[in-house]
Amino acid sequence: MNDLGELDRPGTPAGPGAADVPSEKALGSATAAPTASPALEPAADREPSVKQEPAADRKPPSPRRGAADPVKALMHRHRELCERAVDPLEIAAGLEAHGITERTAARFRHRDVFSLAEEMYARVTRDGDAPASPAPVAPRARADWVLLTLLPGALCAAAVTAAHLTHGRSRLFAVAAGILAVGLALRAALRRGPLSRTDHTAPGGSTLWISWLVAYSLLGNGLLHSAVTGGPDGLPTGTADGPWPLTAAPALALALACAPAAWIAHLFTARGRRRLAASRGLEDFAAAVRPLLLGTVVLFLGALAALLALCAALLDEPAGYAEALALGALLFIARLLTTHGFVYAPAVVLTATATVQAAALATVFIARLPGLGFLGTPVETLVTLWGAGSVPTLACGAAALVLLVHATRKLTRASAHAPPARSR
Repeated sequence: MNDLGELDRPGTPAGPGAADVPSEKALGSATAAPTASPALEPAADREPSVKQEPAADRKPPSPRRGAADPVKALMHRHRELCERAVDPLEIAAGLEAHGITERTAARFRHRDVFSLAEEMYARVTRDGDAPASPAPVAPRARADWVLLTLLPGALCAAAVTAAHLTHGRSRLFAVAAGILAVGLALRAALRRGPLSRTDHTAPGGSTLWISWLVAYSLLGNGLLHSAVTGGPDGLPTGTADGPWPLTAAPALALALACAPAAWIAHLFTARGRRRLAASRGLEDFAAAVRPLLLGTVVLFLGALAALLALCAALLDEPAGYAEALALGALLFIARLLTTHGFVYAPAVVLTATATVQAAALATVFIARLPGLGFLGTPVETLVTLWGAGSVPTLACGAAALVLLVHATRKLTRASAHAPPARSR
């Protein structure tokens, strides 16, 4: 019976010859026996597999490559920014200016750029005796740029007055001299003050396209209307009832609007830097600056509309609100972007807008060639339905809308309002 009981146990070999085949457990025990029983060997014959070094000579293990501190490396890369910063938001603005996004911050195990900046601000070593840097503030208004922003409007008013008081060839000379003087004054106004670039360089190639757009508002509509009706029959005489009509009210209002544009841009810069000093996060700052930007644009358009009404009443001309407001919005938003360091997009949009207006004029004249009449059909249809001002209104309005969308993305960043010396 004992033998039968042994056969019922699990793992007991069953069947003839099974007792001669060792089980896997037995094989494993037999294989591990020589190494698992060091006590069977003489102690003197055993040599340790790893030599034991004295504690003093033992070297600490080198850190693994994956265990390096990436935030420390980032702080070393932006050491000057971290040392000069007065709060984490200033570091966040600098990181944002260097192209570090929230996706990059996620690689540093942070939810956003501001959280990463908070850690960098907390870990940076500062000299306790060094005075803290003042909060960023907008520069104060100076007498020189106040006069420069008033100069284009004053010279344009003088040129329009001279055009109304002179006749014949003297009028042409007065208008030409006035256009040249206003252009030079506009260039000077764009070099200094709130309408100048942050690096205080020349206004750049966009000044040419700004001059073209303003000149089109002065002469373009009259030329386009004359071209659609078979003209022009002669050169412009500088009057609104000539063969090439001149519309001086929108141009005069835009020239006078340089002064309120400068003040409103200065107000936007001051309020933006004040929000920068008070905010505690990039999202909070963007949410605070976005309505400020839209309010700034609306405020300028209100000032321009009042100037248009005044100039139209004084000159007894149509104000052309739609065209002038679209052009004014385009120029103002482009200048806001330029003054905060975003130069490429305004230059591209202004170039495209001027090209569209020039192409609209060119197609009307090219359509007079045999077999090319279809080229002028779109422009002639617009002029017939909505007048000659519809072409610049649509071109400038679409361009202003594109730049406004671009500005709501760029000018709501903290890096756009930080002083250049600290964000670079």
